[in-house]
Amino acid sequence: MDRTKQVSGCWQQLLKQHRAIAIIRSPNLSQGLAMAKAVAAGGMSLIEIAWNSREPEILIDRLRSELPDCQIGAGTILDREDLEGAISHGAQFLFSPHLNFELIQIAVKSYQIPFVAGALSPTEIVTAWQAGASGVKVFPVAAVGGINYIKQLHQPLDRIPLIPTGGVTIDNAREYIQAGAIAVGISTQLFPPQLLAEENWPEIAARVRILMHSLNIQ
Repeated sequence: MDRTKQVSGCWQQLLKQHRAIAIIRSPNLSQGLAMAKAVAAGGMSLIEIAWNSREPEILIDRLRSELPDCQIGAGTILDREDLEGAISHGAQFLFSPHLNFELIQIAVKSYQIPFVAGALSPTEIVTAWQAGASGVKVFPVAAVGGINYIKQLHQPLDRIPLIPTGGVTIDNAREYIQAGAIAVGISTQLFPPQLLAEENWPEIAARVRILMHSLNIQ
């Protein structure tokens, strides 16, 4: 088995096990740490730190140390500088909102780190997969039909692991999985502005538990 297939296979097993990825974009380090620890307390193990967060490098470093049972990745990777910065600080998986062949090659073939490329149309999705992406982030999914769009994509593209983001909620996440998504990315729904302002981390953890229960992840 070549390295690309090996990395993709291991990543897909993680996605099938956990089914949801918490996407954290924080304005400061302390809030980012608290957000990640709240979702971990609620039962989520896949945590993506958006690279346009405040001090994402330090945040990933800290979370790798303080949440050893979680997989900590980086998202919103736009270019080679972002990618190499995230990898050097310990990111265990990478997400991009777009398709970039160079980034896929560097991450998967040079570093053996899963790289999920962003795409929207069937042509983009297949192109990303054939280029060696470990999965495809279907973004922004709500803008093109949501659950029904994933269902229609899955029928001809059932070999490609699809991860819809941008419109996934606690209430509809299970429907996305049933429609054919291997996992979902979710952000705003886990972190309502009022709960963040109140620093109500127990309530955020409770929301995560509801999500994971709906996905049959206890």
